[in-house]
Amino acid sequence: MVFFSSSCFPIVSFIKLEVKKLNNKDVPQMSVERTRESVRLHYIDWLRVLAIFGVFLYHAVHPFDLTYWHVKNNELSLELTIAIVFFSLWGMQLFFLLAGAGSWFALRHRSNQQYIEERVKRLLIPYIVGVILFTPIMLYLEWYFNTLKGSLTESFLEFILNRYAGFSPMWFGALGYHLWFLGFLFSFSILGLPLFLKLKGTSGKRVISWLAQISEYRGGLLIFILPLLLVQLIFRPFFPLEHDWADFFYQFSFFLIGFILFADERIIKNIRRDWLIFLIIALSSTIILLIMYEVGDPFAWSTNPGIPEFYLVYIFVTATTWCWINFILVIGMRFLDFSNTWLQYWKEAILPFYLVHQPIILIIAFFVVQWDASILIKLPVVVLSSFIFSLAFFEFIIKRIRFLQPFFGIKVKKIDKTFS
Repeated sequence: MVFFSSSCFPIVSFIKLEVKKLNNKDVPQMSVERTRESVRLHYIDWLRVLAIFGVFLYHAVHPFDLTYWHVKNNELSLELTIAIVFFSLWGMQLFFLLAGAGSWFALRHRSNQQYIEERVKRLLIPYIVGVILFTPIMLYLEWYFNTLKGSLTESFLEFILNRYAGFSPMWFGALGYHLWFLGFLFSFSILGLPLFLKLKGTSGKRVISWLAQISEYRGGLLIFILPLLLVQLIFRPFFPLEHDWADFFYQFSFFLIGFILFADERIIKNIRRDWLIFLIIALSSTIILLIMYEVGDPFAWSTNPGIPEFYLVYIFVTATTWCWINFILVIGMRFLDFSNTWLQYWKEAILPFYLVHQPIILIIAFFVVQWDASILIKLPVVVLSSFIFSLAFFEFIIKRIRFLQPFFGIKVKKIDKTFS
């Protein structure tokens, strides 16, 4: 509950600034309309950066919540768990939607080959490097910690064999832990390219134009909930586990939708117009999910397609996800469409920071959770020290050693040479 009350301040501020526009039919044009002159949408970059911070916090507090993680503290927090679950409803989905938008802009100025080559350099190579460098450390610490806690009796070899049993998209996480995101995103980029080319063609443009016409109606953008819900109901009964095929196709849907949203200026304009609709539905759906948690077990319901509650859970989860993402997009459009030195720094830093943050968190948490101290001491130690060391790893190692940069997804800048 503390999490929700603290999040109200930017929402209230936004409402005060925007409420006067509710009855104004001539909604001001946003910077997205300047894309014809290739003006960069800075709020997309800011949202990516802020989302990375959110992912960092998500992982840094995991040792102290009630959900599963690789190392756990003895004292756990319900409040942190509520915040974790809330973020998990829309956090990575926002990432994939923004990545889909990035694909739209990338394909306007790059050939298909250039697009694929860029995704290999920015996604596949960092994934492989992360698996080689960091997975052995995290794998061993997870096994050893659980052995210390008496919750695991199998040998390290047995632990490895059990972890890598079976084949599914879960392998991206089994091999790379947090790097599953890069594996998913690279797969989406390759699988999505033929669809993107189709959408850029005559028939695809008609589909996008039709969706843009629907978005002209108040609340018309809620139509995107339908395909998202359909994916959930088709795949979730058979693949209920995290990062399995249901998650794969659900996240892929956000990636495709991100491409579509930014392909027509009218859609983006109408997202901003409907901010209040998104906020009302997002808050209402979130409250309903909390009520479900109080009166029943929505986590158990979500894995049992034979009961009506299964469908209710995913209707409200999907509505919550879609509406929070769109409201956050509006917040970005309204407050974050600018650039400064901080943005330029973090645009370069976010991928290396993402690559190294979880192994650093895991190493620090491995020792801290074994202290004889309160969670009020352990939590800030893990969060602050992990952030400092992750940033320092980028600033003093990756950024300073030139030959490392391509392995961490950084485009190496050419050095100008002047001959006299």
